[in-house]
Amino acid sequence: MPHVPPERPLVLEVTCRNIARSTSFYRALGFELVRTEEFFVELRWEGCLLFLDERSDYEPPKIPAGNVRILVPDVDACWQLCLDLGAAVHMPIENRYYGLRDFTVLDPDGFGIRFATEIPALA
Repeated sequence: MPHVPPERPLVLEVTCRNIARSTSFYRALGFELVRTEEFFVELRWEGCLLFLDERSDYEPPKIPAGNVRILVPDVDACWQLCLDLGAAVHMPIENRYYGLRDFTVLDPDGFGIRFATEIPALA
C-alpha cells in the first residue's frame, strides 16, 4: 500500500466570494501562500494545507457550518491578533471544559477558524 505523507490525506477547501479578500485575511492570520490561480489559492499552516475556491455567487450560511481548529503555542497572542485585524468573533476566548483555551472567529464568508492552546492541568 502506498504511503501518504501525514500532511496530505486531509485538506480543507473553503468556498469564498472574493479570493483576494479571503487570501489577505488568511495570510494576516499567519497562513503561508503556496500557490495562486485566478479563482483558487493554496495556503499552508505549518504542514497542513488549506484551499480557497472563489465562487462569486456563493451565499454564506447564516450560522457557521463548521470550523477548523488550529493548535498554537499562545492562543492569547492569536486572540489579540484577531482583535487587531477586526475579525468577526463567533466565540470569545475562554478556558473550556474539554482542556483547551480557545476562541472562534469567522472568515469574510462566515467559515469558522478556532485557535486553541491546551490547558496543561486539563490536557
